[in-house]
Amino acid sequence: MKYLLVREDDEGEDELWGRCANVEGLFVDPVPPPREVLTFRGCTPAGLLRDAVSRPGETTALLGNGYVQASDDTQVGWWELMDAVVLAHHPSRSDPSLVDVVVGAGVNGAEGGGFTPSEPSRFELFMGNSGSAGQCLRVDGLLAPRQAPAKIPMELIGCEPTERLLSALRRPRQWERDWAELWALDRTGQVMAHPAVGLGIGGARPSVLGGTLIDITLTDGGDDRPSPAARPVWESWYQGVPTVPNQWAPYSSQGRSEWLRLALHARKPRRPDRSGGVHHLEGRFVTDVPGLHCAMSEALAGPGGYFGWGMDAFRDCLCGGFGLTAPFTLIWHDADIARQAPADAVFASEGLLSYVEETVQVLEDVGVTVALA
Repeated sequence: MKYLLVREDDEGEDELWGRCANVEGLFVDPVPPPREVLTFRGCTPAGLLRDAVSRPGETTALLGNGYVQASDDTQVGWWELMDAVVLAHHPSRSDPSLVDVVVGAGVNGAEGGGFTPSEPSRFELFMGNSGSAGQCLRVDGLLAPRQAPAKIPMELIGCEPTERLLSALRRPRQWERDWAELWALDRTGQVMAHPAVGLGIGGARPSVLGGTLIDITLTDGGDDRPSPAARPVWESWYQGVPTVPNQWAPYSSQGRSEWLRLALHARKPRRPDRSGGVHHLEGRFVTDVPGLHCAMSEALAGPGGYFGWGMDAFRDCLCGGFGLTAPFTLIWHDADIARQAPADAVFASEGLLSYVEETVQVLEDVGVTVALA
């Protein structure tokens, strides 16, 4: 059995609901939100937005993924923007020193759909990892009501249900709004990951695997499922926590991000830290931000180790509790590969530093000696 269905009981203890041989629908891409056109009125552009509206003779520009934050004195709401593109821009009629910007994007209002700011309100745009892209007086179309995305079901194949799960199958409506975790096990029985899944049951039937096993349909497999691009990464980790360096290197950025997520799950409990010594970062494959953190984690925590999946998490790891603290020396081999990585894989920090430069600065700020080789 490769999967366990586990729910926290009333006392906060993990309770086994069933064992399953396989899962269909574990690896899915989320359904993208419909495309919309938003008009950002009276903007003071910064960062990526400023660059987009200042290009001579160009009206369109790709912004990427980000979010809009709207706030007043008492409330804050967030709307996620997917694959945002500047469609047009022109001086604002109310104040020619400001800019009106028309943006096309997929809009996910899950974190802001119920928020109606009072006047005056503040709107700020954040794009990628580059911080604020500017403030605006209002955003036409942002507060429109939106339907929640359709739920994507999941099939539990070859299940051995406990009495708890059998009871839920007899009274499915009792649990349709509740949640559990699906524990994915590697070949040694260790938990690789535990995404949340809904307990709404769409049906149960004798298993295609035969015997006394059953197959169960969950109406909502949750939003924490990995992408199909992550399947080869999971197959690698199924053999156990990696012990060979650079096994993450052949994967795409998406696969490398999933590698980091599995490394976080596999991380040992917080333990006493050591300091000192010389650590070597193998930079041959650092061609994107996830690759940088895969290589950094390997350099500081060994193959399959974890030392942050992004800049904020990396800073947290340097503060202690992850096995290593400053002072120590880091030799970054083939650092020029990261410096020359494609532009879309190296993000700016407040428009001043590349991601690589910021990483070096963060290390040096806590007392690490960095040598770029």
